[in-house]
Parts: sequence; C-alpha cells; structure tokens
Amino acid sequence: MTFENTLQQLNLVNTNLTPVVASQTINKQGKYNKIKTHGQHQNHCQPSGKRQASESFKGGGRHIGRGGRFNSERFNNSKPTCQVCGLYGHLVAICYHHFNENYIGSSRNQSGDRKVVAYVVSPQIVGDQAWVSSEGHASIPPRGWNSYDSFCWTISEQEYLQSAEIISNRLHPHGYEYAVVDYLWYRRKVPGAYPDSLGFDVIDEWGRMIPDPDRWPSSKDGKGFTEIANKVHSLGLKFGIHVMRGISTQAVNANTPILDITTGAAYEESGRQWTAKDIGIKERACAWMQNGFMSVNTKLGAGRAFLKSLYVQYAEWGVDFVKHDCVFGDDLDLDEITFVSEVLKELDRPILYSLSPGTGVTPAMAKKVNGLVNMYRITGDAWDTWGDVVSHFDITRDFSTANMVGATGLMGKSWPDLDMLPLGWLTDQGSNEGPHRNCNLTLDEQKTQTTLWSMAKSPLMFGGDVRNIDDATYGLITNPTLLEINSFSSNNLEASSLECSFPYITSANSFKKEDQLSTLQSGRHLTDGRPPQTPSLSLTSCADVRAIGWSVEALDQDPKQICWREKLSNKHQAPFCLYKRESHVASDEDIGYQQQYQGKFHLLATGRSEFCLHASPKRKITSKEQSRGSFSPCRRDANQLWEFNPNGTLANSYSGQCATMNSLKAKNVISTGVRSWIATGRKGEIYLAFFNLNAEKTVISASISDLAKALPGKNLNGASCKANEIWSGKDFGIISQSISTPVEIHGAALFVLNCVTA
Repeated sequence: MTFENTLQQLNLVNTNLTPVVASQTINKQGKYNKIKTHGQHQNHCQPSGKRQASESFKGGGRHIGRGGRFNSERFNNSKPTCQVCGLYGHLVAICYHHFNENYIGSSRNQSGDRKVVAYVVSPQIVGDQAWVSSEGHASIPPRGWNSYDSFCWTISEQEYLQSAEIISNRLHPHGYEYAVVDYLWYRRKVPGAYPDSLGFDVIDEWGRMIPDPDRWPSSKDGKGFTEIANKVHSLGLKFGIHVMRGISTQAVNANTPILDITTGAAYEESGRQWTAKDIGIKERACAWMQNGFMSVNTKLGAGRAFLKSLYVQYAEWGVDFVKHDCVFGDDLDLDEITFVSEVLKELDRPILYSLSPGTGVTPAMAKKVNGLVNMYRITGDAWDTWGDVVSHFDITRDFSTANMVGATGLMGKSWPDLDMLPLGWLTDQGSNEGPHRNCNLTLDEQKTQTTLWSMAKSPLMFGGDVRNIDDATYGLITNPTLLEINSFSSNNLEASSLECSFPYITSANSFKKEDQLSTLQSGRHLTDGRPPQTPSLSLTSCADVRAIGWSVEALDQDPKQICWREKLSNKHQAPFCLYKRESHVASDEDIGYQQQYQGKFHLLATGRSEFCLHASPKRKITSKEQSRGSFSPCRRDANQLWEFNPNGTLANSYSGQCATMNSLKAKNVISTGVRSWIATGRKGEIYLAFFNLNAEKTVISASISDLAKALPGKNLNGASCKANEIWSGKDFGIISQSISTPVEIHGAALFVLNCVTA
C-alpha cells in the first residue's frame, strides 16, 4: 500500500492543511504593500454587508438572555442552516464539529457522505457551535477581543459597539466570542484624568463603579451596562469587563454605605451600619495604582457583602467575562480571589473568571488559584516589542512542564494566559489617546508570537483596533491551523529545553546570501556567551523551596541584618543583606492595623536609611521587564512590611508571597538561540514549531526518530512523514530521516506532520 493510501485510510480524508498565508513588505513610508498569498486559497468568508437572520451567528444556542437561558423561540418553523450537524448559523463548508455518526446517515461510505465527512474533519474556518461544550466552563482556551491595546482606557460606547459589530461579522466565525471593555470604564474623560488620577470616577450610592455616562450614554438612569450587554448578545457575542481589586479609594474617602443584597438596604451587623472605611485596607492599596483601589477585608461580613454586591450587579447587567486586575502575581490577594470565585459559583449565569496581570508568577504560586479561575496571566503586560515576545518562552515552558495547561478550573478548566496579541492598529501603554500607530513587530516576529501563543494553548485575545484591521493581521489571527492547534491539540510542550526530554533541536547560522549556508555551527538550542548576571529579589510561593535561604544575623547592636545565604551565581559574591527595623504601631492607630501588622518589620538598605524595601512594582510593567524589589520612603504600607519565618523564608505582608534571590541577566540583554515546541493533533498529526531568536537567519533541524522522545506512546521508528510548512506554504513531501529549514530573523516555522510506520 502506498504512503498516500495508508494515510488516507488512517484519516479517512487526506486533508491539505496548508492555509492562505499572507506575506507583506513595508514601504519607505511605513505603509503595508499589497498582500500576496501562498498556498491553497480557500475562501469560506461570509458575504460582505449585513447578514440575513439565517446567515447570522446569533442562533444555535448562542443567544443568551440575562438569565443565561437559551432562547429557541425565534427558530420556530425554520430549518437548520447546516445539514451536517443540524445547527443554525453556518454552512456545511465551514462546519467544525467532530465526526459523529449521528449526524450522518447509516450509509456512511456512500460518496455523498464522504464529501460531508471531509467537510467535518477538515480544519477550515471554525463553525459557531464548535465552541459550546458539555465539558464545562472554558473547555478550550477562551478567544475574543480586548480594548486595552488599542484604546487604553478611553474607549466609548460608540467605538465599542462599532468594534463588536465587526467582531461578530469577521472574527466570531473563527471562534472569537468575547468582546471585553478594559479598565477605567467608570472614569470621566476630562482634563486631569489619567490611569492613576484620583477623584474622576463615577460611583453609585453604594460605592460601586458604574459606567461614565458621558462615554457610555446608554448607562444613564441606573442601567449600567445592561443595554450594551443586550446588544452584544444580539450579535452572538459575549460581553466582558475589566475590574480592579477590592474597593476604590474614592468610595473609601466618601465613606459610602455598603449594600446588603439580601435586604436591598445598608448592611448592618452587631447593631450598626458598616461603611467603606470599615472594610477598605489602605495599607494594601494596589501597588501600581496607589490612588485607585485597595483590598477589602474579606474576614468581615461587611467586606464580603460589598464584593458580593459587585458581582451580583455584573450578572444583572449581563456580563459574561470578568478580568480581575491587581489581585495576582506580585499583587496576590488570595482571599479576594477565593471569595469572588465562590460568589461566581452561586450566580444564575456563567461568568468566565480571568486574573491579570501576572508579574512574577511561578507555577507554585499559580497552583493556589488555577482551580478558582478560568484563565490567569503569567507575565506582565505584553506590548509590541521583540523583548516582550521573547520573555514569554521560559515562563510558558515552565507552565507546560508543570501540567498547568487546561487544568481543572472554575466550573470547568483553567488556562495560563500570555496576554493580548498587540497586533495591527494600536495605542501606547498608559495613553489618553486611542489607536494611532501600527504594530512595531515585524511580520516574522508576529508569526513567532501567534505560533507560540497557539502551541502553548494560551487564550487568544486580540488587542488591535478591529475597525482598521489589515489583511496580514487578519490572516494571522484567523489562521485555521493555528486555531486548530490552540483549541484541540494535546501533549503541548517545549521540545528544545535542556530540562526537557527532547533537547535535540540543532541550528546553523551565518548566511552569506539568501538560502546559502556559509559556515555551519550545529549544537544545542541555546548559544554560549551568557550575559553577566546580578542578584535580584523576586517573589514566589512560600511553599517553594527556592524561598528558603534567609537568616537573621546576630549583631551586637540594632538594627539586625537579614541575609540571603544561599549560593548565588558568583561564588565570590558577598551575601545579600538588609537591615531589619521593627514597624512600630502608635497606640492611637486603628486596632485592626495593630492586630494584623504588629511584629512585622521594614527592611532598609543601610542601618541609617529611611528608605524601605517594597516588594511589588509601583507601576504596571511589561513582560520583558523583571519584577524586583526597590526602595522608597518608609511608610505604613503592607507592601513594605515583612516577616521572618523559622524555616528561613521571608514573607511579604502585601501579597503573602516570600522573597527569593535570583540571578538576573544584565539589563536590556535579550535571549538568543533557537527554541521549539511540539504537540499532537486530534487526528494523529504532529505539530512541530521552530523559533529563531537570533538576529540572523538560522537553519533549524530535528530528527524524525527524536520526535517520539517528546511524545508519549508515539512510535516513529521507521516512520515516513508527509510534511507541510504553514507559513511558507511549502510542501516538503515525504521525509523519513530529519526535517530542516531556514528560519528568518526572529521568525518561526510551523510544520504539520502526518506520519505512518512501515
């Protein structure tokens, strides 16, 4: 039997996985030149203009009312659009369902049925209903759009609804279902307002944030986001919002009463009414938004009542997705995350729960929260710089190795989140201006980013302005192979890590001219010549063995020293020491503070210094920046308070995390070398991705016999594989020994391998 016949018998249909791949160049004026395509062009796009009801993606279980119930009445006396699955909203040609014999007649082997089966198993554009699963909440990585990268905080109702309409028409057929309003939707856009300004927020009588009525006019008269959510749902999408930790400083300053949702009146306990000042913990203000928000005391009934009133209101508005900020990573507030998760379980509508950002996150830290949420960031903010892209490789490898991808989550699964895709037409971090510039990444760098996000099974949240999306960007975020990998692949792991079982990727570089190799330098995946390293303080879980290594020096005089005694990278380096000073609490200060922080201490750089170590960054940092402790004037701030434990750990009072010392690469040094990821598909195919982090074109190779070492139960001894490379559209034919290809500077290659053994 020929290779092709064997493959066809295994897969039923020998599917060509080569998609339309757009390539572009940029002219001297910085504009995109005309797109040219490679590979087989298959156009399954919806017709332009407004769609008729039978063509829309509003049906088939997508129309969710405020109670979260399916509205089926609108389909009476109508017929299904799709003759394969019997569902509404898409044609047979784009049906993305798993093969199910219930959909096909008993004469499965008839030629007509084979054509239908071909449509079902081929990874074409994702059909609407493929994203609804009985496996629970977030059964596959969530996918959608977020306003932050293109609007920062300034988006208006008109701009948002324009975007939602386009998402419904162009991205929803590819599985993008969430349309998320990012932060500060409650802030007035007036002179003096910016991300950390104070006094510009709109709050209700209970201290809860409500939309700025000037930017969101439909929210007037106490409607909140109800009308917006209804419009989003009518488009077949799901509505998401961004929220901050705890309670706003503005509400605490106003000392607003707290709503008791069981009575509809002010919360009372122990014979008195409770207010915002009773529950707000000022010393636990968000480290990078000091004027904005602070933690709520969840040990108090009033604190829990306030948080519950927030999320009940979000559910009443029709919210489907909550992005909870400044509660994770260096800003960890496990009490608030835990309570919010419990509240969401009790609601009568499912709300997907997301945490952000993930500065300083480790797998050990994430294991405390992944069962409470559906997605959680594992880096700082990702912007359109090569350094931000590269910074994701190590942390992504660590979470995959720790089996955190697709683990049990809130009423379903949870997913490590690599942040939005900052592609297309963007704004700038912290800007008061909307979208005004192109993405700074080259097209090859964008391919690297989208390939890594998909191979790592990260949630895919597009961040660019969808109203001005170019063809190249659209081709990247709707690439059918990437979306198939992101949703349905398994055994995903980095294949080129020296800590992994598959360190056999080799590379060669130094090109004299296009596709001509001048000198060959084969070796492991990382280059030599490592940059100089310096010790840096960071946070990790107190259960992490890396947190153990601190000791108190017994000196004759105060203040005493606390030193890191574990070995640093430089054996000649002196121990890292800080000076301990007790945090004295005045007798007239509040009892709660005394009880919580009595006995904690500050850490100073010198014995006479008035500058204390704080653990978390005082501004929102990007993913390429390293989170480290720094010094600021000493004050009553939980971020500056520490506690030494008998087991040699040093705990921070703000996050509950423990300090450790890492060897940090010299500033502005970006990793080089080559990396690789591998995964298996749902029809037995193998996905193999090469990443070139070098500043020169590099040939990357892998042996077919080595692939099985990274894939459990996969026997490739004597196997022959049909190989297609997605980004170039090149058919490599049948290979049996090794696979090798030149990869552009900062670029990626993505292979689909269909293998059979002899």
